[in-house]
Amino acid sequence: MRIIECADYKSMSRRAAGIIAAQVVLKPECVLGLATGSTPVGAYGELVKWCGQGDLSFAGVRSVNLDEYLGLAPTHEQSYRRFMQENLFDHIDIVPENTHVLNGLAENPETECAQYDELIASLGGIDLQLLGMGHNGHIAFNEPGDDFGLGTHVVSLSERTIDANQRFFASRDEVPRHALSMGIKSIMGARKILVVVSGADKADALCRAVSGPVTNEVPASVLQLHPDVTIVADSAALSVLKAGESR
Repeated sequence: MRIIECADYKSMSRRAAGIIAAQVVLKPECVLGLATGSTPVGAYGELVKWCGQGDLSFAGVRSVNLDEYLGLAPTHEQSYRRFMQENLFDHIDIVPENTHVLNGLAENPETECAQYDELIASLGGIDLQLLGMGHNGHIAFNEPGDDFGLGTHVVSLSERTIDANQRFFASRDEVPRHALSMGIKSIMGARKILVVVSGADKADALCRAVSGPVTNEVPASVLQLHPDVTIVADSAALSVLKAGESR
């Protein structure tokens, strides 16, 4: 596991974008696993800028997203499909048909999940998977206590995750209680994993994920078992880990 410390969110975003861009340059037809949430927005902004300047092309890239809220249409203002369109896809030269996000309105969510894993396999697997990290150590929507052996599946969101996402909705009651999410098994199948973490409020979770035992109570801790993980974090997010190392 490689940990890269950056001074702040802006430098973290630029460094993470550079790692993604390097993967695209190395393998123009690569499969990128993409994440939503506030942390990757800065990295996506850098990629959009470089693509607009002609320094980077996504013309051959295929993408698969980690998750989607169950019950939200792709056009809903808080759907992850719309997030990706607004923050990345609409501003780069990726082929629309090559972007894949789980269908939150699927008639049979379990079938949708099974077919998503089949899709990933048909693409040859994920070359680089981008992840954020939740306050409770969740990755994608894999909550504490979830089985590490699960592929893409239907998830019941924890109260803490619902609270964290409440700011994006008019009220807490409007936050979906379920989502479709790649499972730990799906994520760990990626050839490379890139984790972006920002802010002091994530420092405890990051420390537990990196230096604590591998346990499903801290889902991100399973990344210790992956052969190629890079964590790019700002100094605030690394504060607890660094304090422990200095003792």
